[in-house]
Amino acid sequence: MPTQVYGAEDVKDMVRARYGSIATGASSSCCDSGTALPFDKKAQEYGYSAEDLAAVPEGANLGLGCGNPQAIAAMKPGEVVVDLGSGAGFDCLLAARQVGASGHVIGVDMTHEMVAKARENAAKVGASNVEFRLGEIEHLPIADNTADVILSNCVINLVPDKAQVFRETFRVLKPGGRLAISDVVNIKPLTMDLAADKALVCGCVAGAAPSTQVEMWLQAAGFRDIQVTVKEESRDLIATWAPGRGIEDYVASAIVEARKPAEGEACCAPKCCG
Repeated sequence: MPTQVYGAEDVKDMVRARYGSIATGASSSCCDSGTALPFDKKAQEYGYSAEDLAAVPEGANLGLGCGNPQAIAAMKPGEVVVDLGSGAGFDCLLAARQVGASGHVIGVDMTHEMVAKARENAAKVGASNVEFRLGEIEHLPIADNTADVILSNCVINLVPDKAQVFRETFRVLKPGGRLAISDVVNIKPLTMDLAADKALVCGCVAGAAPSTQVEMWLQAAGFRDIQVTVKEESRDLIATWAPGRGIEDYVASAIVEARKPAEGEACCAPKCCG
């Protein structure tokens, strides 16, 4: 488990303030080291194509991810997609192209400024099959059994109650629905100075949980076919988030995949479908 230095509400307040300032341009990145890669270069390092970057308006990609959940989501026309922590709308707008006019994409973010920016970006490209809702991902403003796919890109690590996030994703997914998440996991216990650094709390480092714990939360929520794949090669890029701090020795990017049991299929946890 990550070292808990700040209370849950303190973390939420810090994260909300930090990402609100990024949305308005007052800050340039989650870590604000001043040495991070340009946003488009960073996205390409994480697996997005030049075509992906050209398909979204300027300002949709704020360089806040740690991978590319689109690559594993296998989205199809007509599907309903939910993006947890949708930011300025980058992944939502790309998903909208894949699900087409018969599909629908819902982005959820707890930051007013990000939701406003995402709505502006969707309007710029006429993405009528996308909507953005203000809310916390521990309490999704979405009905039960809505989504075919749930995406998230480097957001769940920021949430104090991660187990509740996974319970909510299970609730919102349709039977047979799937998770396609890119996030950061802890690979070695943090030192106290790293755990207490507010920039690293907001910068997807201090709140990361071990992959084994993520698997346990997913199983307890009722998911099947759980896979957490740690990307060791991500550590070089992670080092640029806070140069000289050695954070790449403590966290790495990971791909998280799981599936909600289909109708008639036994659940993995007691009362998981009730």
